[in-house]
Amino acid sequence: MACWLGIAAGSPCRAAPEVVDEPPATAIPASFADFDSGVGRQVAGELGGPDRHWRQIAPAVHHLATQHAKALGGMGEHDRVAALVSLARFIDAKRAAAAATPVLAAGRTVIGLLDPAQGLGAREITAIAVAYGCDATVHKKEAPDQTLDGVAGEFLAAVTSAVGAGKPTSVIVLGHGLPTEIQSYHIRFERLARALLDGAVGQGGAAAPTAVDLSTLVVICDDCFSADFHINLLEELTREAARRGRPLASLPVCIAGTNRACVGHADVGEKFVPHFWRDVIELCFIRRPLPEAVTLGDFFGKVDNMMYGYGRAPIVEDGGVTGYRLVDPEMVQDPVVFVPLDEADLATLRGILRLPADAPLPRWLDVG
Repeated sequence: MACWLGIAAGSPCRAAPEVVDEPPATAIPASFADFDSGVGRQVAGELGGPDRHWRQIAPAVHHLATQHAKALGGMGEHDRVAALVSLARFIDAKRAAAAATPVLAAGRTVIGLLDPAQGLGAREITAIAVAYGCDATVHKKEAPDQTLDGVAGEFLAAVTSAVGAGKPTSVIVLGHGLPTEIQSYHIRFERLARALLDGAVGQGGAAAPTAVDLSTLVVICDDCFSADFHINLLEELTREAARRGRPLASLPVCIAGTNRACVGHADVGEKFVPHFWRDVIELCFIRRPLPEAVTLGDFFGKVDNMMYGYGRAPIVEDGGVTGYRLVDPEMVQDPVVFVPLDEADLATLRGILRLPADAPLPRWLDVG
């Protein structure tokens, strides 16, 4: 079943998301709404700053807190709030550190994969990529003699080759998705993970370093359940590196056009362009002046701000926007960025959560 919603035409995707399991919350409300209206207010007050900033990171704070609900539940209320504030500041620090990370910039390789059945053309990727000095190649099943598996194979081979050559690379996927696969081409997360690892372990040929380093790779998926897919991909990369006996220096940056358990939406007309990528084109290609490069900071800022308007209406008081009200929950897809963590980051998290020094933690972080 195709998993991508159209506004002018299309129907809701009914595939149940395969979300990574989270431990049951104890002192942390399972519901984000309950968290945000309760202890989240205390955390926001301690952090200070504009309300817009808190709403940008609040879901990430909640996901991280839910993931470590057992550790937080063992703390007293005062210490727990202090730990949540520290987690929020940790997320802020990682956002600040990653903000300058290039996504589209001179010297980067861009590899695109477009859904075969929708009105998406290669220019949806190549035009914006070339504008920023990138070398762009887009894969799409168009010719009668092409097969889905054949195009998938060519795409994966291109990814392996770019990573293996050590090229700073941005992979952009626009199409239908499920939590476990790029649905348009039936590419499961394990298959993409293997392609990335094949490239990483081959960097430098015979003199290749032993560690897997994907720090110059950015993977963007604008399709249904893309955050769930990215989580599965990041976890599989971690497992696959261990299976191959390779230390993990760094996971890639991943940008999901839709948050956990969310479907994507697109306007259907002369073209079929998903909302998230359409907003990236509008903000980073059509509007002038263009920035020198598109960075993660652009996704944290102007892209996130524009996407927040889907499914919500602004509340205007005294001539200014004082907040938003939810008007159509189905339209909300709130993109999310995942950044890699290093050993120092993991040590910081263990300290905040009072975990043992060898406690296993994910090597990635949702930073909103």
